[in-house]
Amino acid sequence: MDEPDYAAVFVAMPNPCVVVSKDFEIVAVNPAYSEATGKQPDDLIGKQLFEVFPDQDPDVHGEKNVSASLRRVFETGQPHTMALQRYDVPLDDEPGSFEERWWALINSPISGPGGEIEWVLIRAADVTEFVRRYGDGGRPSDEEPIAAQALEAEVFERARELQRLNVELSEANTREREIAVALQRAMLLTPDLEKHSDIAVRYLPAIEDMNVCGDWYDVIDLSGDRFTVGVGDVVGHGLEAAAVMGMLRSVLNAAIRALERPSHALEVLGLYARSMEGALNTTAAQAMVDPSSGLIIYSNSGHPPPVLVDRHGSSELLDQALDPPLGARPQHVPCSQAGHPYQSGDTLVLYTDGLIERRGEDIDAGLHRLRESLARHSTESPRQIADAVLDDLGVAGGTNDDISLTIVRL
Repeated sequence: MDEPDYAAVFVAMPNPCVVVSKDFEIVAVNPAYSEATGKQPDDLIGKQLFEVFPDQDPDVHGEKNVSASLRRVFETGQPHTMALQRYDVPLDDEPGSFEERWWALINSPISGPGGEIEWVLIRAADVTEFVRRYGDGGRPSDEEPIAAQALEAEVFERARELQRLNVELSEANTREREIAVALQRAMLLTPDLEKHSDIAVRYLPAIEDMNVCGDWYDVIDLSGDRFTVGVGDVVGHGLEAAAVMGMLRSVLNAAIRALERPSHALEVLGLYARSMEGALNTTAAQAMVDPSSGLIIYSNSGHPPPVLVDRHGSSELLDQALDPPLGARPQHVPCSQAGHPYQSGDTLVLYTDGLIERRGEDIDAGLHRLRESLARHSTESPRQIADAVLDDLGVAGGTNDDISLTIVRL
């Protein structure tokens, strides 16, 4: 069987077709394209696509949308079906005047001899009549039922193609989200936490992100029955912040195990943050619980203060040691540290700012709500307190900011 004459197929295509190079130069058009645009091949071939058809309305963004789609095809090597686009066509018999046109476009890659994508075929369907008739809720006239049905079928096909691509994109996003969540869980592995039934942790990434964030928590057992709890917050959200978080958390974990002093560990973390892109202005708080002395020894780099709640619901902010966020000072300065006594049965609470901050509201209002909630639930278990706090502060379903919450029964 003879191979089809693809040049003849291109010429015979009923849909307007144009082929453009990587710099958007028109290299071929079919007769249907010339008819649709009112321009002859000699007026088109060798010209820049957007020089021949520039945007006439700055609010329409036809050139921006089409060029973005073409670049996507060249970069990915995959076809791209666009939503309906408005792109007006100049009128030859009325210089300076343009006719409003609507198009359904499918942009497909064409490989060169070496296998690389050299051109893109733009297959267009002129759906202007369809938009005019249906855009305002009207119906086609009885004089043109066949044409109307053909336009409707064409738009329906485009809609089906877009739906298919949306499903594929959704599936791809789901796979990426699953991978991201798995990576986040790996970065937040806390083996020592499993030994503490009196510690509860809640972790809520921002609702618009893919279940990953830049907040962290940690629990580390030290010698002599001492242990530390830590919390931190990297600037930003999503995968980039999560990657920075994972590295900072690992450094702090190693530092506190080696140095066993919260202030020294945060000093090491601050020095490391200066050398790492995206780590500056991270906030962190680290508290060491020492049963032998009955003290909580803590250090804080720009983070909201931990809260200590007694069995009767009275609470105190551990705010006697507070330094700027990591790397915020022009020169390195040693971190401060303070100690605070505690009684058996007290509850220590560490959290990130997403728990208490609200847009347009002073942070003290959020701290007040937190302390009121802790007072109401001070006799409950750490898990019950954690869930109650999220409910009372209205963030159990997540917010636009990341949230980490750690409840420790001392």
